[in-house]
Amino acid sequence: MARVKDKIVQLRQKKALIELGGGQERIDAQHEQGKMTARERLHLLFDNAFFDELYSFSTHRATSFGMTGKSLPADGVVTAIGAVRGRLVYASSQDFTVMGGSVGAVHASKVVDVMEMALKAGVPYVGINDSGGARIQEGVDSLDGYGRIFYYNTLLSGVVPQVSIIAGPCAGGAAYSPALTDFIIMVEGTGQMFIAGPEVIKEATGEVISAEELGGAYAQATHSGNVHFIARDDAEAITLVQTLLSYLPSNNTEDPPAVPAGGELVMIEDENLNSIVPDDPRAPYDMFDILHRVFDAGTMFEIHSHYARNMICCFARLNGRVVGVVANQPMERFGSIDIDASDKASRFIRFCNAFNIPLVSFVDVPGFMPGIEQEFGGIIRHGAKMLFSFSAATVPKVSIVVRKAYGGAYLAMCAKSLGADRVAAWPTAEIAVMGAEGAVSVLFRNEIKPAADPNEKRKELIEQYRDEFETPYVAAARGLVDAVIEPKDTRMYLSIALESLRSKRDIRPQKKHGLIPL
Repeated sequence: MARVKDKIVQLRQKKALIELGGGQERIDAQHEQGKMTARERLHLLFDNAFFDELYSFSTHRATSFGMTGKSLPADGVVTAIGAVRGRLVYASSQDFTVMGGSVGAVHASKVVDVMEMALKAGVPYVGINDSGGARIQEGVDSLDGYGRIFYYNTLLSGVVPQVSIIAGPCAGGAAYSPALTDFIIMVEGTGQMFIAGPEVIKEATGEVISAEELGGAYAQATHSGNVHFIARDDAEAITLVQTLLSYLPSNNTEDPPAVPAGGELVMIEDENLNSIVPDDPRAPYDMFDILHRVFDAGTMFEIHSHYARNMICCFARLNGRVVGVVANQPMERFGSIDIDASDKASRFIRFCNAFNIPLVSFVDVPGFMPGIEQEFGGIIRHGAKMLFSFSAATVPKVSIVVRKAYGGAYLAMCAKSLGADRVAAWPTAEIAVMGAEGAVSVLFRNEIKPAADPNEKRKELIEQYRDEFETPYVAAARGLVDAVIEPKDTRMYLSIALESLRSKRDIRPQKKHGLIPL
């Protein structure tokens, strides 16, 4: 009979073999590619490099085709629970050293189990993807495993935050689990994400493209917008996860975490804000110059920074409390709203609403982007997503009209009529159905044409229209703007408005869900 001491030694040996994954040679190969191993990533993610590994002795179904006698420690995925900056988080990390991190039935069951635990505990879930895809040897069992993962991604959606890291290949059906999560972080150079790889595309369509050009970090962040953040390496990807989670509540029944100063109103007047908007209404300026001066220093955390840059979406703190910021960027496409900007903003708005994060809009929008490509691409449907998202949001909503606020695009940035709780305008605000040039051409064409100098008459009427109608005071007179404020007072206005809305309750008709124009 084996002694207890011998059994403990045996346990240690088994654990050591499991922790070695696919073996030292494959670990070395992983490092040579600039990649961490599955457990190294988790040690970096969790506080004090400590995590409790779950189901470490699980292994594959040996009866699967060609799998008899194979050793697959932990079945190619490490599942764990630990603390991230003091708060509980569940995570899974695929182990590429074990059969390329391929997904089989047991592998999938481990991932599903930690997702279910995260759901029950009401804590975030982080998935680190580094996998060759479905384990072909397990056939439909592998396919079923992916389906169960997708199903739980959907169950967790809107209940607990879900964050994905793409630290290696993520091809075919494997790409859909990250796509179902809230945020995707991809590692530059090693992460790749696509449904059909370059060889398949070449065979099917004749198009030639490299894997990096097709599914690399910059391709997925700039062209498709699938990726929210680009990391230089695994370590930076982990840091981004930790920072992102610091802005988010653990679940949809909690408020986002406030820093120790939360609740203390810091009334700061910034005279520089009074001179940021140019005198020339056509001249661009950087909206970030405003945002950095209004919100707590060093707290701006931009989402989707490489995609649809004409729309800014970011988390920030005001007096220590988290807000979601949606703002037009005049430096890009004059701040107009196109298809991509609509999708980017709508997704962010819905996330903030799901997780009790107040929304603040900074408006300088000349309209929806015109053009045949935009019309045929469905700008009407995509723009309607913003209207739907802001209208459906029940969190506190405050809008600041900085300059242009024209037509339906102004409404889409959360006007009073879309349920904004507070709306303030700077004296530079131009709130109208359309710009002065377009309005004058429509309204006064019969006066301009017979004039002795049509161009001079047109200029005169444009100036007259601007003075009378393109101001915040008409909207303020009708109660569509609550206040016209000096730019330097913006932080004070937002502080008081958001503090007064902290106990807001917005009762809506009972229904399963609204039908957003997808």
